[in-house]
Amino acid sequence: MIKSFFFSKKWRLWAWGGFLFIIGSLLAQTWIDVKINEWYKGFYDLLQKATERDVSEFYDGIYLFMKLAIPYVIIYTITNYFTRLYAFRWREAMTFAYMPYWKKVDAKVEGASQRIQEDCMNFAKIVESIGLQVVRAIMLLIAFIPILWGLSSNVIIPWLQDITGSLVYISLTASLGGLIISWFVGIKLPGLEYNNQVVEAAFRKELVYGEDDRVEYAKPPTILELFSGIKFNYHRLFLHYGYFDLWVIMYNQTMIIVPYIIMGPGLFTGAMTLGILIQTSSAFREVQGSFSLFIQNWTRITELRSIYRRLTEFEKAIGYKDPNKPLPVPGRP
Repeated sequence: MIKSFFFSKKWRLWAWGGFLFIIGSLLAQTWIDVKINEWYKGFYDLLQKATERDVSEFYDGIYLFMKLAIPYVIIYTITNYFTRLYAFRWREAMTFAYMPYWKKVDAKVEGASQRIQEDCMNFAKIVESIGLQVVRAIMLLIAFIPILWGLSSNVIIPWLQDITGSLVYISLTASLGGLIISWFVGIKLPGLEYNNQVVEAAFRKELVYGEDDRVEYAKPPTILELFSGIKFNYHRLFLHYGYFDLWVIMYNQTMIIVPYIIMGPGLFTGAMTLGILIQTSSAFREVQGSFSLFIQNWTRITELRSIYRRLTEFEKAIGYKDPNKPLPVPGRP
């Protein structure tokens, strides 16, 4: 999976050059995120005292936001386009790295067609999506933790005001606690996803054989039996995803109001302005969202773990090794 793309001579330029391009574009997005966070303070302070300010200042604030937002949208769009192309190149590398080994194996490998076609495709897509989010989350943490740390000095709640960087600690604690709970709530999901791919592969295989021979394959009793296995597995999967979704939704909604609960009292006592409150809420959202990245992507990570397990088994079955070395000659060690 990794070797076929990042350690292949053929794909080295795409793998590492593309990775550096993505890093650069994410750095640009993060810089704009920080500038927008700073913009929040000035703009909302202006709105708080709108009757004392001139309307031209309001339009200046809107103009400044547009100067930040338009480049952000352009960079974001280009990054997403390139990462999708990057993921497809990764899939291409995996596919054509596996094919020669698979064709050299005499014994049948269970679900080989699905693993080469569907699993390679989904592995590349999910890694592209989650990998992009992980790199972006790291950059956001580096950029916003100092901001949130400084904004923590505005907290006036008695049991928090004496703790330096209290908002950062609250965000980290909430995210780690959420991750631990998510692990236990979704502990059965990887196994169920793996079983789901197995039964789906058996059903698909029968249908493919039935296209060429409708007499011997795809008979109603066989289809009914195979689909009953799919139905049983999906019902279990939906049940477990149901209570996992319930937990994630409750967690996300709670995290929205946390910064307002902590900072809100200071607004009423005059300890801070509306701009500081909104800026804090934005910074807290960036930090907490980055810390809780794996919670928000738990279902996709579960699917990725299942695909990784299947592809690892496939590589072992076909004897896949170094993509830069020639294939072994049959009959020789």
